[in-house]
Amino acid sequence: MTLRIYNTLTNSKEDFVPLEEGKVSMYVCGVTVYDDIHLGHARSIVVFDMVNRYLRHKGYDVTHVTNFTDVDDKIINRANEEGVDPLDLSARYIERYFSEVDSLNVKRADIYPKASESMDAIVKMVQDIIANGYGYATEDGNVYFSIDRIKDYGRLTNQKLEDMVGGSRDVMQDPQKRNPMDFAVWKATKPGEVAWPSPWGDGRPGWHIECSAMIRERLGDLIDIHGGGNDLIFPHHENEILQTEAVTGGTLARYWMHNGMLQVRDEKMSKSLGNFFRVSEILKEYDAQTIRFYLLNTHYRGPLVYTDGSLDETKASLRRLWNAYRSLQSYLRSPAGADDASGIIENASQTFHEHMDDDFNTRGAISALFDLTREMNRMMASGELSAKGAETALELLESTDAVLGILPDSDDDGELDKVIGILADVRQELRSRKAFDLSDLIRDRLKEAGIQLEDGVEGVKWKRI
Repeated sequence: MTLRIYNTLTNSKEDFVPLEEGKVSMYVCGVTVYDDIHLGHARSIVVFDMVNRYLRHKGYDVTHVTNFTDVDDKIINRANEEGVDPLDLSARYIERYFSEVDSLNVKRADIYPKASESMDAIVKMVQDIIANGYGYATEDGNVYFSIDRIKDYGRLTNQKLEDMVGGSRDVMQDPQKRNPMDFAVWKATKPGEVAWPSPWGDGRPGWHIECSAMIRERLGDLIDIHGGGNDLIFPHHENEILQTEAVTGGTLARYWMHNGMLQVRDEKMSKSLGNFFRVSEILKEYDAQTIRFYLLNTHYRGPLVYTDGSLDETKASLRRLWNAYRSLQSYLRSPAGADDASGIIENASQTFHEHMDDDFNTRGAISALFDLTREMNRMMASGELSAKGAETALELLESTDAVLGILPDSDDDGELDKVIGILADVRQELRSRKAFDLSDLIRDRLKEAGIQLEDGVEGVKWKRI
């Protein structure tokens, strides 16, 4: 099956053909590290973790790069408020970032470049932009990219330049600017700011040039996939394209992927709006699989609206999948039937992969898994399913979970299964001695802990509730 990706640059789904057969270069814009990540950040992180996982699942050798913006106005302002060095502040939040994304079962990118460690590449790229006639330095030591040199600005947004002005944070009144939309690729230092030496004086990079330079340094002039949230399309990604083309004469990325925003009351979730929920706080109440399932159980390009009950509803839905998964594990101990359900399982596998190949449609892919477990539950209840059928169904669930990361941790489940098995045996012994009050106490206390025992002809099974 051919993977098709929706390319923001062409506004269409395209067959994915990498630059080099069997290999994929993917750059995803990371976070500006001046605070803890929130659930909106987590959506982009988990989405592109899923993309990385599925590409590897299909056999590609992926080089996944995600940057840290550790040089930025927000970082400087927060550092000044706390009276600390800006790079110390960003280092603190990078450490916390890794702790939180690890907790979300996110596979780490291959490379995490930092702007502060890429200054030679950034300065060199600014020099090339000027040398090629696309940039100019001012008397104050700022360097701007000249928009007037561009005839087709707005390729990602499909808008005219004059229509986009209101959405750019780069528009500022500098009397030395040649055009109000010219954006900074190098900023002259101000008193109290962190700075690096350059041919134009001490300063620091503009926001957009950081990614262009880090991509070129780590992955080359042209990459396969460039990803990020759709709030980055303009001005960040539009300007990345201009900078790279000004230096290389060629395009930056073949496929542009953008995830939709997590919304609260019709607004995107963001720190500036004050409507964000820190991942560190959410992880205190919900497991990583529930959070991942919530973020992946909709198409990545669409908006996702967060409400107070969203994660509780997600948890209840995911538990149905977990319970079926555990039931299959239990069923293997005493299989009853002769039907290997090969047709049902093969169809589920094909449907899962068809959805994933259709622009990473995790919503449809997850639905295929629920359809499978519904059939497996029916066949286990009727005693039709064979040991081979249960084993094959488990193999499919586990192989697809290498992409989604939503099943319970197998080690924890194995230990819990042993403990509950012991309690179930004790309960059964109490029942045989007619100590029903104590046997009921075990059942009720387990239920309070979220574990429901179910007595059947095949013995006692358990599930989370």
